[in-house]
Amino acid sequence: MTQPTYSIVAPIYNEEGNIPLLYDRISQVMNSTGESWELVLVNDGSKDRSPELIRELCEKDNRVKGIFFARNFGHQIAVTAGIDYASGRAVVLIDADLQDPPEVILEMIERWKAGYEVVYAVRAERRGESKFKLWTAKLFYRIIYRITDVNIPLDTGDFRLMDERVVRVLRQMREHNRFIRGMTSWVGFKQTGVNYIREARYSGETKYPFRKMLRFAWDAVTGFSYFPLQVMIYFSGLFGFLAMMTVPIIALLRITQGEEFFGGQATTIVLLLLMSAFQLFFLFIMGQYVARIYDETRDRPLYVVANTANLPDKPNISYRGQGHSPYLVADTANIDE
Repeated sequence: MTQPTYSIVAPIYNEEGNIPLLYDRISQVMNSTGESWELVLVNDGSKDRSPELIRELCEKDNRVKGIFFARNFGHQIAVTAGIDYASGRAVVLIDADLQDPPEVILEMIERWKAGYEVVYAVRAERRGESKFKLWTAKLFYRIIYRITDVNIPLDTGDFRLMDERVVRVLRQMREHNRFIRGMTSWVGFKQTGVNYIREARYSGETKYPFRKMLRFAWDAVTGFSYFPLQVMIYFSGLFGFLAMMTVPIIALLRITQGEEFFGGQATTIVLLLLMSAFQLFFLFIMGQYVARIYDETRDRPLYVVANTANLPDKPNISYRGQGHSPYLVADTANIDE
């Protein structure tokens, strides 16, 4: 099978209202390049008609490839599966909600042909989102930029183009708690950004409510920074200093004011509760890092593919890690060997 020039990867979770228009707009954009392309749609356990719509597109156009998970594994894992199966010389990641305009891909291609190996899209403006969402997103990107060990560009999502050299490296990175935009920055290579206006969602509901946003942010922090662990030493130093200062001050006050000053157990109880709260908080942080280690040592596959359409039965992975396979495929359909 001839290698396409471009692979467009879109994770799908309950996007039946967006899939037809997504296909139409991507087809129009990619056909205008005059080069070969494929569209890899990863069904992440959708509960609506998304799987049926993907299969219809696969039957209509063999450039459309379908990957169907056995259950919902999450957005970042779905993106990973799309990267694993993509075969283009350049791979573009895009969400299916059409907030990221497919027309921006043409500018990314220009930068790629100019020699850049990663071209990420920078959100110059975000439409159709609440003030709270805008504020929390802005805060998140700036905190990540400050405390992580890699230079993750501000106001960027997963919408990006990657050269096949970058993709080959990403396929070797099989950690379970994934933050794709951070991993892409970590690998290096020659990178640049293009500005665009992020549109309002065309149809459906956001797949990142506040709870998932918080978990996603925590994965980003713990995956690329030791700051939450390192900050403990500063708090321990602060409490140690306060303790050393408090002892002579209390002794002096009790001598001058009498033994009744600071008498009783109320002050002791409050201080013990305060210290216990901080200790439990830091134990929670340590537990989160330990949990990540536990996830990796179990060595379970990142995802389970129930079947595929217009695709080989195995992704394009030459995995060099130890242990089990980094993926599982239960069955295949409409195979193009």
